[in-house]
Amino acid sequence: MKRHLRKSLRAAIVAAVIALPVAAATPASDPTAPQRTLRPFSGEPELAALFRRWVDEAERRRGEQRARQSAGGSAALAQAAPAAAPAALAKEAAAATADSLTNVQHAGVDEGGIVKLHGDHLVILRRGRLFTVRVGDDELRPVAVVDAWGQGIDPAGAWYDEMLIAGDTIVVIGFSYARGGTEIGVFDISRAGRIAHRSTLHLRSNDYYSSRNYASRLIGSRLVIYSPHFLNPWGDPHAAFPALRRWRPGASPADFRRIAPATRIYRSDEPLDPFAGVALHSVTICDLAAPQVDCQSTAVLGPPGRVFHVSPRSVFVWATQPRRGGDAAQPASAVFRIPLDGSPPSALKASGSPIDQFSFHEDAGGMLNVLLRADGGGDGMWEVELGGGDLALLRVPLASFSDGREAAPAAAYRRLPPVADKALQNRFVGPFLLYGGGSGWRAPRATQRAGLYVVRHAEGRVYELPLPHAVDRIEALGSNALVVGSDGRDLQFSSVRLGRLPVTVDRYTRGDAAQGETRSHGFFYKPVGEDDGLLGLPISGGGEAAGRQLRQASAAVLFLRNRGLALSELGTLDGRRAAAERGDGCRASCVDWYGNSRPLFIGSRVFALIGYEIVEGRVGPQRIVERRRLDFAPVVQQVAP
Repeated sequence: MKRHLRKSLRAAIVAAVIALPVAAATPASDPTAPQRTLRPFSGEPELAALFRRWVDEAERRRGEQRARQSAGGSAALAQAAPAAAPAALAKEAAAATADSLTNVQHAGVDEGGIVKLHGDHLVILRRGRLFTVRVGDDELRPVAVVDAWGQGIDPAGAWYDEMLIAGDTIVVIGFSYARGGTEIGVFDISRAGRIAHRSTLHLRSNDYYSSRNYASRLIGSRLVIYSPHFLNPWGDPHAAFPALRRWRPGASPADFRRIAPATRIYRSDEPLDPFAGVALHSVTICDLAAPQVDCQSTAVLGPPGRVFHVSPRSVFVWATQPRRGGDAAQPASAVFRIPLDGSPPSALKASGSPIDQFSFHEDAGGMLNVLLRADGGGDGMWEVELGGGDLALLRVPLASFSDGREAAPAAAYRRLPPVADKALQNRFVGPFLLYGGGSGWRAPRATQRAGLYVVRHAEGRVYELPLPHAVDRIEALGSNALVVGSDGRDLQFSSVRLGRLPVTVDRYTRGDAAQGETRSHGFFYKPVGEDDGLLGLPISGGGEAAGRQLRQASAAVLFLRNRGLALSELGTLDGRRAAAERGDGCRASCVDWYGNSRPLFIGSRVFALIGYEIVEGRVGPQRIVERRRLDFAPVVQQVAP
């Protein structure tokens, strides 16, 4: 694990941060408009001059190493070796509309997922293939299956992770280790559920994978993708810049076209040390309504650790620099606000790091609220499961964002009670922030007492609600909340009323069970009235580690009824197919990094997606019963040798 920030957040809370002078705010019709914005590079010459300085410094360091080597100072050479630039690790580590199937953070901002609805058809991304299943006219019938990559593309070393649908266009977001970048597969889907590959775009980037976040969002017809680009001072930094090519037979690196010119690359006044790690944080927007999909990027230079959050108007990128000596009282992070309308980004210096995308909240008063912890390296790969340290709530006006010279003042940080568990869960629900600790991807631990903390973020008042189980998931139930967690043996669901005085209302216990999915999309809540609704969550056997979801489908999907925060079981829809996926002819994405089971609510119908099975249930007054099921696994012809 890379070294992270030490004591910076605590220092920012207890010591005043001396900011540079702030110019008078520029009048604007938007009260959240920044005072000033970041400065872009004036052109390619200025950007090239920066990189030449990096190369000169790299040569100087090489010379020092050679001198020490010739003097026999092997130990000194080891000390002088530059810190390795962050590397993308391989994945080897073991409601906007009424018909939305995705548990999203913001209405109107859809998130990449494994199942979507197009007219009368479910579209499912599963183990490197796209499937369509007709559910219209009270049917449950398979229609089509196609590979998630284009004709002539070798899928070896590629992972096809996320899917979105805009109109009659399907986009599949993947990452290819063989080709070194993000793949954007564009497919057409007909009203009959037939799918045809249109084109594939390759976006040069480092690996975007996060154990919690999703790389892609859809706002209207605009596809939004966050990508990190780690710059190497020992080589040509330009080689890592955002660039795009259209796949064709015989495609080569020369086909890449830069989509982030120097005049769309921004930085603050913070000195950058490429030998400690510098990333080009890129936000790429593609217009899916265009006859030929094209993309453009805006990027900011900053520290390598990252957490990003997409709101309806902006992308927030929180970049963190691991600290190696120096004044711990000075901010070591920056939060960038990149508008989706193409206007220039703005920034604030800050301390600490958010837990994940759910750590951000823009409230109606124009304030940005962010839950921070002192030791965190962002949400890349498994970093989000490993952080720790003091906790604080940062609360700043969006209008205080500027050209990156100003820092969030010490008074903007509010210390919060600590949580012992590293696998922290957090969620903003209306005027409240809720957080607590759980097991994360590990096996559940015996828990006699845990604390759920509820914070009124505008006033800073903190309430602790004792729970007899860990906090492994926090979800909104309308204006209230649900907390899900294990006590080491059983899975428990606690409803929380978020009123004048937050209080737990009811608790449901599912014996000998654990969460079958940890990603946010594994849960779904369908309101059927102001205080009533149905909820679903995949489950597995009690005591099983959450990491099993990578290789095995959930045992069942559990459905509960919420009536005024009183929880009662409706029952489960169970999977029958063997856990092993032998015989499906999988060629790519043969590990379920993004999950494989989902509760689905389509109109008045209820389904459970469990691996290659779709089970439809009928909800009665007291119970849900199976109505029918479909096994849509591909049939692979066996050819005799």
